[in-house]
Amino acid sequence: QVQLQESGGGLVQAGGSLRLSCTGSGGIFGVNVGAWFRQLPGNQRELVAMLSEAGTPTFAKFAEGRFTISRDNAKSTLFLVMDNVKADDTGTYYCGALGRDNVYGQGTQVTVSS
Repeated sequence: QVQLQESGGGLVQAGGSLRLSCTGSGGIFGVNVGAWFRQLPGNQRELVAMLSEAGTPTFAKFAEGRFTISRDNAKSTLFLVMDNVKADDTGTYYCGALGRDNVYGQGTQVTVSS
């Protein structure tokens, strides 16, 4: 089974930007929906953004206009660019490949300092 590995998390100041990567293999994001989720402290995991197999993005309301989801040409790596981050964006971010068998990464921590 393909494994997913997130990277790019860290500490960023409010108003700054961060790019998260989710590395898979075998063109996984060309045959599955690519998705980013997050779990904020004390909250359940929630959807941040999705990218369809055809490349159509969908965003949660809080992410619209600030976050961008994309993938590389090989469709094996998924990205999430977070612009104008806020303290409320602090949490653990997970990627997923959603299809017949859902696959998730282990998560990467994002901390936004105000």
